[in-house]
Amino acid sequence: MLDKSAKIYVAGHKGLVGSAIWNNLLSRGYTNLVGRTHAELDLLDGAAVKAFFDAEKPDAVVLAAAFVGGIMANLRYRADFIWRNLQIQQNVIGESYKHGVKKLLFLGSTCIYPREAPQPMSEDCLLTSPLEYTNEPYAIAKIAGLKMCESFSIQYGCNYIAVMPTNLYGPRDNFHLEKSHVLPAMLRKFHLASSLEKGDWDAVRKDLALRPVEGVDGTASEEEILAVLSRYGISPESVTLWGTGAPMREFLWSEEMADASVHVLLNVDFKDVSAGAPINADGIAEVRNCHINVGTGEEISIKELALKIKALTGFGGELLWDSSKPDGTLRKLTDVTKLHNLGWHHKIGIDEGISRLYKWYLEG
Repeated sequence: MLDKSAKIYVAGHKGLVGSAIWNNLLSRGYTNLVGRTHAELDLLDGAAVKAFFDAEKPDAVVLAAAFVGGIMANLRYRADFIWRNLQIQQNVIGESYKHGVKKLLFLGSTCIYPREAPQPMSEDCLLTSPLEYTNEPYAIAKIAGLKMCESFSIQYGCNYIAVMPTNLYGPRDNFHLEKSHVLPAMLRKFHLASSLEKGDWDAVRKDLALRPVEGVDGTASEEEILAVLSRYGISPESVTLWGTGAPMREFLWSEEMADASVHVLLNVDFKDVSAGAPINADGIAEVRNCHINVGTGEEISIKELALKIKALTGFGGELLWDSSKPDGTLRKLTDVTKLHNLGWHHKIGIDEGISRLYKWYLEG
């Protein structure tokens, strides 16, 4: 257990998960927190990261900063997804070791698992077969990060642990129509379509004032707004979503991911997740797959999720599917047995979660 006076650096403290972890730590009495915005500290800049660690000397680090996005972004920016994430991890984990950080928590993603992984996916199915093509660069970067944590802990006796969250959503989410994940993008699409259907142009303009689309903001003409939204499948009559709606997905409220992460940071050590490693024919203990899945162990189809959000936003138009676009992995359900055995369970279900998110979105 970290002392309440411990200095904890939360990398990515303004993001979806990082901000929730920051608030969770504060609620537990950990007030000696350090954070830097991207403008203040570029984690791709190795010299800047070293200077930060030289100055701050944190006792613990939570690496929640990453370059992330949905299927469209993963396909278009493949180089960025592997390069940026590898660089961030190299700089932060490397400087943590050099500066004697006592505890490090690395956040990855369940996209690390093979496309055809047995369901639900346990930690031991890592690297057993090929990855999903659409997010392969990002997955490889995150696998490298968790292996860095394992390797530093094995070789140098560090206490570095990796957690692999399922699909997350919640306050401070990214609602960019091109670069966001499926749930927030879907919620925004239905909200805009519902507003158009009702002729509520004040709501549409407010939305675009906060989050312009391709440079079109709330001051644009109705024709310009309708034109740009139609390119993303949004109209007063219908909403078009990618794929077939058949894939199954698991979703976890971001504040619960934060609670699980802080639980692991404070209560779980590397020895707790590396014990009992099998001995191979050469007498070597094969310590691997020490990461921890974080999720609900429950899944819902993309189509069923879309219908829930459609009803929540009050949209009465058609729901259409563009089957020429990729579905991605068909199932990605996590086995959360290890997490449960370490003392943490989720509480917020999907219905409560999307209702909370829509309320937060409207208040923004």
